[in-house]
Amino acid sequence: MADSKKRSDCPISSSLEVWGDKWSLLIVRDLMFAKQCTYGDFLKSGEKIATNILASRLQTLEENGIITKSDHPGSKAKVLYQLTQKGIDLLPLMVEINLWAEKYYDLPEDRKAMLSEVKKDKEGFIKKMANDLKESIS
Repeated sequence: MADSKKRSDCPISSSLEVWGDKWSLLIVRDLMFAKQCTYGDFLKSGEKIATNILASRLQTLEENGIITKSDHPGSKAKVLYQLTQKGIDLLPLMVEINLWAEKYYDLPEDRKAMLSEVKKDKEGFIKKMANDLKESIS
């Protein structure tokens, strides 16, 4: 986001301008766990994002260097979205959000299992997952 559009110099405010809405973080979540997605994949998520919101959030994330898009190898009609290094760097934040949610909400078993792994070695988990994501963008 261009500096002229920032509401303030606060790093939290500036960051939230890019990824602070519900939909942007869910797109980042899907890309972290699926590594790459198509527009249609995002539409199939359980949260049921509207097409106009999805298009807007994808554009904002791309303009801000969080995601990139490339041609789909299997279909000229599709585009693949992937996290950039800047997007991968959101991984520790996403882990912390999951740990916070576990403390206050009932989570699905698959998420509990992942968080159990995280708690054993948070730094190791983040490092391994970040490396896996980096390999997918290479």
